[in-house]
Amino acid sequence: MSAGAAPSIEQLRQLPLPAPVSYWPQTWGWLALLAVVAALAAWAAWRIARWHRRNQYRRTGLRKLEALRLAAQSDPLAARGLPELLKRVGLSSVAAADRARVGALSGGEWVAFMTAGSGAFPPDADALLRALAYAPPEALRAIDPERVRQLFAASRQWMERHHVAA
Repeated sequence: MSAGAAPSIEQLRQLPLPAPVSYWPQTWGWLALLAVVAALAAWAAWRIARWHRRNQYRRTGLRKLEALRLAAQSDPLAARGLPELLKRVGLSSVAAADRARVGALSGGEWVAFMTAGSGAFPPDADALLRALAYAPPEALRAIDPERVRQLFAASRQWMERHHVAA
């Protein structure tokens, strides 16, 4: 630079910007981690979908149980559907190989099967279920509503907590 020449503003230039940073992983380790995370997410989604599908019968049973309970509050004869609903839910909860065995259960054996799943049924549940299924309408009107309410509560607890076959 010579002593007589003064720098001017026209000589300044803008500095070049660096290349933009890529969002794509730079090493194989990040790609492997991405693959593992994607596989775990797919597996978790599959398990959740399988669990949801396997418990569809339970959600349907609980909805029908609630409808029966509400109907039985105004009409005691509506409780007649409870034994059938419990049997349907019980058959849906076991493996296909055990359905014939579970379908043949009745009375105390049926209540013992349900009690093994939750332990919630009152001691006279087999007699009450038999009465609901087979007693004449006059006999149903004579049943204590508190006993029926307890049976509905035990049925709800059983439907919510019993084990589902694999």
